Formats: sequence, structure tokens, C-alpha cells
Amino acid sequence: MTEFVWDKASNEDHEPEVEGEDHELRGPEEPATLTLSVNDFSALESRVLRAVELVRRERQARAAAEERAARAEAQLQEQAPLVDQLEKEISLLRTERDHVRERVERLLRQLDVLEL
Repeated sequence: MTEFVWDKASNEDHEPEVEGEDHELRGPEEPATLTLSVNDFSALESRVLRAVELVRRERQARAAAEERAARAEAQLQEQAPLVDQLEKEISLLRTERDHVRERVERLLRQLDVLEL
């Protein structure tokens, strides 16, 4: 088994604090040890490596998504004048269509009057 040093300050609530002369004679606090098996450490290492790889992939995916969004925004800005122009053209064509419809209806009414 491998031993790792565990900082006693982070483990204070698990071990009672020793008071009195004995505590003063010991000098600086001694670090507690935490025993981990090699398998436990390997499993932990594996999980950390997977987490690091996951974070790396997610950062790459985020960067790619941000790049796609920036390109789409640029295309939108480029297309905005064309969209405005096409909207105006559609409006003019609709107006023209309405005028032609009115003229055709007027001609049809005149034909109806002639047939009577």
C-alpha cells in the first residue's frame, strides 16, 4: 500500500485536538497519513484523466460552436441589405399585382356591361 500525506488542517474535525502540556511538547503538528491502495489510486487517476479529457473535448466543442456562431452572425450582417432590398421588391410587386387586378376587374366589368 502507498501512503499519502494528508494535511491535518483539512482533517481537524475528524481528530480531537489535544490540549495541555503534551500538545506543547510535541512541537509543530504532525501530518496525518491517509492510506490508499494502488488500485484505488489508479482508479482515481483514471477518473481524473477522463475528466480532463472530457473538459478538453467540451472546450474544443465550445470553441467550434462559438466560431460557427461568429460566422453565422457575419453572414447575417452580409445578408441584411439583400433581405431589405428583397422585402422592398416584394412590396412593390404586391402593389403592382393589386393594380393589375383592379385593371382586369374593371375590364371584366366593362365586358359585362357590353353583353347586357
